[in-house]
Amino acid sequence: MSEVSLKKQPSVLIIEDEPGDAELIRLQLLERDAKAFEVHLATSLSDAKRVMHNEGLKPDVILLDLNLPDSTGTDTVCRCRELAPDVPLVVLTGLDDHAATEMAIEAGAEDYLSKGEDASSLRKAIRYSLLRHERDASERLAMTVFNYAREGIMITSAQGIILEVNDSFTRITGYSREEAVGNSPSLLSSGHHTPQFYEEFWVTLFEKGHWEGEIWNRRKSGEIFVENMTVSAVRDPSGEIIQFVALFTDVTEQKELQTQLEHLAHFDALTDLPNRVLFNYRLNQSTAYADRHGTRIAVAYLDLDGFKPVNDTHGHAAGDVVLQEVAKRMQACLRDEDTLARLGGDEFSLVLESVQVPEQLGGLLDRLLEAVRKPVIWEGHELKVTASIGVSFYPQSPSIEIPELLHQADEAMYQAKEKGKNCYAFHPCVGFNKAAV
Repeated sequence: MSEVSLKKQPSVLIIEDEPGDAELIRLQLLERDAKAFEVHLATSLSDAKRVMHNEGLKPDVILLDLNLPDSTGTDTVCRCRELAPDVPLVVLTGLDDHAATEMAIEAGAEDYLSKGEDASSLRKAIRYSLLRHERDASERLAMTVFNYAREGIMITSAQGIILEVNDSFTRITGYSREEAVGNSPSLLSSGHHTPQFYEEFWVTLFEKGHWEGEIWNRRKSGEIFVENMTVSAVRDPSGEIIQFVALFTDVTEQKELQTQLEHLAHFDALTDLPNRVLFNYRLNQSTAYADRHGTRIAVAYLDLDGFKPVNDTHGHAAGDVVLQEVAKRMQACLRDEDTLARLGGDEFSLVLESVQVPEQLGGLLDRLLEAVRKPVIWEGHELKVTASIGVSFYPQSPSIEIPELLHQADEAMYQAKEKGKNCYAFHPCVGFNKAAV
């Protein structure tokens, strides 16, 4: 049982500017029992604020005259609500002022009492307002959570019509309550998900009573956003679903950050080419495919000749521009299925798919060499580098492991450098005994 229920002497604050009316109300409250209520008087809202804040009064109920020296009408109720958010209000109105009464109730008063009512009615109004306030405490708490939750909340009927949304729903989606209520949640549809996705969504929701996952939706502005959503079915005592409650959070920024981090983990920050990690993964995939389907691949190491002098003479900014431009040109020479990666510094590696004989590579390797040796213009300077390329092949007989395959390509690259650079060389592996070009 709550504190209010146990309290034998509820504290009543009467806010009334007419001394005669205030005294009459006080006497009516105490006429049967002088200790039935603890009565306090205030003549205005500012006076009530002084009594509550400065003197520490915490009333259990407030009797409020709508027309005070510092406030009138429904504004009085609103301001008193701000002053005492969780205290039941009983407004004092004229005998025939029904319009004022309705507006006061809509503004947040629990009950009303016409001035001139008998003492019994007055005491009952006080007691009933306390009981109603106590009974509705859970509902008020739920509404507080609903209104102040950072998560978007959407309540729909069993037929999928939006019945209510909270402020966070509006903040996240851009749709006001008036625009959302009465519509279907498809108002937010982005077109990202397939009909099968929604079919499985509804099957899970009806069978299990809840669904949790990630949904791509569209804001009112047209912007796509990602949300983590939990939807729960609300059932009546007979077990029939009568409503659905959806809670969601906007995780777009987290998704973008996750995507960026995943990209950084697999791609070179300067050239945006695959890095060593992704190269090794794709090489493993390619060798596995070659084993299954009887195809051959070529693996190449490429090192830039003359890159260090560019860095030493013009600085790292110039070197970065050379790496970026050369990477872009080489990428343009390759097919979609091929992989060009930057291993670090001025070292690159390639996986070239479906290569039957070394002669197939001649044209491609010549184009790569030409792409590299074409000057790069930087601040009016022509920056020139060339490339040395070493190539090995997979599979071989006897079989070879990937580390040895890479070692062969590295050896072939040094053969190209020994030949004078700006050229390529094939490793003399079994089955591909091709002299260095």
